[in-house]
Amino acid sequence: MNTSPIPTTAEELRAAGLRVTAARVALLETVRNGDHLGVEALASGVRDRVGHVSLQAVYEALHALTGAGLVRRIEPAGSPARFEGRIGDNHHHLVCRSCGAVADVDCAAGEAPCLTPSEDHGFSIGEAEVTYWGLCPACSTARSS
Repeated sequence: MNTSPIPTTAEELRAAGLRVTAARVALLETVRNGDHLGVEALASGVRDRVGHVSLQAVYEALHALTGAGLVRRIEPAGSPARFEGRIGDNHHHLVCRSCGAVADVDCAAGEAPCLTPSEDHGFSIGEAEVTYWGLCPACSTARSS
């Protein structure tokens, strides 16, 4: 049984070699508590926690957190970047063509099957992105009404 304490957000930032600031802690927590949020929504969440923070500071912190592997940036075609705290498991996304809602979906056939392409062209592959496009339940219902 693993009895190791769960690291705090500040400890995770330090372990990743990042400076610990109230804004970074708030941003990482906002990403992890959110649902594929964009930069504006994340900035609002950080402001709710720590007061004023510039949009530029949020962009810079997101760049650092993404670079350190603490958050994942996704960019569905035609949509602004969104950020999530679910990292390292090669999951994929469902995106609603109507409202833009995004949902996580695990690989369909077991452990990271899409990391074995029919041809790798000499690349060392570490991640694959699959995006499923369709209509979310709410938009589906609205269209059929």
